[in-house]
Amino acid sequence: MTPLRLGVNIDHVATLRNARGDTYPDPLRAAEVAIVAGADGITAHLREDRRHIRDADIAALAALCQRLGRPLNFEMAVTAEMEALALKLAPHAACLVPERREEVTTEGGLDLAGGFDRIAPAVRRLAGAGIRVSCFIDARDDQVDAAAAAGAQIVEFTTGPFCDAVRAGDPEADAYLALLARAARRAADAGLEVHAGHGIDYATVGPVAVIPEMRELNIGHFLIGEAVFLGLPAAIRGMRERMDAARATAVA
Repeated sequence: MTPLRLGVNIDHVATLRNARGDTYPDPLRAAEVAIVAGADGITAHLREDRRHIRDADIAALAALCQRLGRPLNFEMAVTAEMEALALKLAPHAACLVPERREEVTTEGGLDLAGGFDRIAPAVRRLAGAGIRVSCFIDARDDQVDAAAAAGAQIVEFTTGPFCDAVRAGDPEADAYLALLARAARRAADAGLEVHAGHGIDYATVGPVAVIPEMRELNIGHFLIGEAVFLGLPAAIRGMRERMDAARATAVA
């Protein structure tokens, strides 16, 4: 089975920094530590309200990732402002996500099917600039088909419903996982690379990691939280080990 990549989201290092209005902890340092610890790439979301990552962070992260030969996955709302920044910085990948000011974190997938006429042109412009375009979507057939029709190279499925159900002991967790696996097959058959993320922790990474079509997991909040107790390198190594073990078990 194809090895599974780990993208580490360092947004909440910036959240801690901004809580005191100081210069530390530094998201750039977190990205360097993450890469040394085994991250295959770095993810950062520049929100409209700059609640965590800021413009200067994105510019510095783009330069760092280029220097270290690691991809930067720039999460962005589909707005003229964010598109202009992406085109200027030319990150390895741009992941289009829904965004509302009042939400604590991203609450679900982008409605690409419903907003196709608005989103598809942005996908084409970004892809035309050599940026790999990903769409963060729910595990639904109409969203997968819309991503393929728009010209995206990647879909990232939200794993939030599955992870929330596991933590709540909800028997619907298995149904959510089955939907995710089915959507991954549909996406791969359509020529899309398959990623997943949102809410993944040590307890939920295994079932997602064994989905054969999965190529990358993007994980942030849990790792930064676990780093409070273990340190960031140990938290990342723990996730990497669980991902690899699940993948190896699936092959066996």
